[in-house]
Amino acid sequence: MPSCSALRQCIRVRQLSDTPLDIEVVYAEPHRGIVKELRLPQGSSVADAVRLIARDPDFAGVDLANSPLGIFGRVTRGDHLLSQGDRIEIYRPLAADPKEARRARAREARKKP
Repeated sequence: MPSCSALRQCIRVRQLSDTPLDIEVVYAEPHRGIVKELRLPQGSSVADAVRLIARDPDFAGVDLANSPLGIFGRVTRGDHLLSQGDRIEIYRPLAADPKEARRARAREARKKP
């Protein structure tokens, strides 16, 4: 098990590194998915990546200003600092409320003999 001081040393080296970050930005629609790879400087935030991706024509029509964002399935804010290999996910609104859809399926199942 690494010691606590080794962990602090690792974090310190990682913060001082000036190698660029390689990240992905992904967005999924029912019939297509968009995956873009970006190279950003150390210290970049999620908002920096979204501002950069907003200029990409593939993201035209995507409401980047109001869409929730996440990194590997966890919702995050725009001021979150990125790490090497992060995948920023742009979430779109749900087509239907999951609870209501389940209730509708249950009602239909009860109707069938």
